[in-house]
Amino acid sequence: MDIQWYPGHMVKTKNVIRENMKLVDIVLELTDARAPLSTHIPDINNLTGNRDIVMVLNKADLADKKITDLWIKYFKKQGVRVIAVDTLRKSGFKKLYNLIRSANKKTMISPIRCMVIGVPNVGKSSLINQMAGRKSVRTADTPGITRSKMWLKVDSILELLDTPGILWPKFEDRAVGIKLAILGSIKPELLNFEQLSVALLKYLSVKYPHSLKARYNVDPDMSPMGILEKIAQHRGFLAAGGNLNIDRSAKTLIHEFRQGVLGGVSLEKPEEKGGFWDKISNQDIV
Repeated sequence: MDIQWYPGHMVKTKNVIRENMKLVDIVLELTDARAPLSTHIPDINNLTGNRDIVMVLNKADLADKKITDLWIKYFKKQGVRVIAVDTLRKSGFKKLYNLIRSANKKTMISPIRCMVIGVPNVGKSSLINQMAGRKSVRTADTPGITRSKMWLKVDSILELLDTPGILWPKFEDRAVGIKLAILGSIKPELLNFEQLSVALLKYLSVKYPHSLKARYNVDPDMSPMGILEKIAQHRGFLAAGGNLNIDRSAKTLIHEFRQGVLGGVSLEKPEEKGGFWDKISNQDIV
């Protein structure tokens, strides 16, 4: 399954990030806790120069906690400042705030300025809004910053700058593209939801069969298409002529996964070689 995921404005986004980096003290790289490696920006060091980076595993409430803990250990072993947060419940934010302060090398005469970067739909704006809260105020335009970009003052110590979501032009691993598509980091009009749902079902039936059975009342050993048909039957998804609406089943599955309806599910774990995603990315999955 090939996914054309790199729109032209991504080049402009990279340029904006580089241009504004000189005004930044620390970079917060947001990744999705369900797939931290796939949502990690591979050339982040080229974008950020010598700026200190704090990696944030966002949406931790949607991931498998045991696997998230493994990711935390994995990144810490590599010397990465990393923390998992739950934006919805505002869990982990105090630790994140302290981690930012500890990573800062400058004196506290002026506020710490953090740029927040990450792939699309990873939750950058939600995290900023949670950190800033209702008392937040937008500061005036700062010289050297794109006019549409404004610093958000959290308090007297910290200011945040949101940026557009960023992707890269080529994935060395095609499976990364599939996972990003499932997570919602690629525009929906570019996707084949039936193919994505089949890929996700193949993974869930092996890694999280109980979640699949509990949510959809299906046998995880059924074929992916059989499961989609069962979902359509159970939900009353019908197309013209009374046929089962498989496309609606596929979109429902992807949507419910993204919203965490299936419970905590992670799409990858540290140092996992080969496996289902490699097989899926190299075959006709429908």
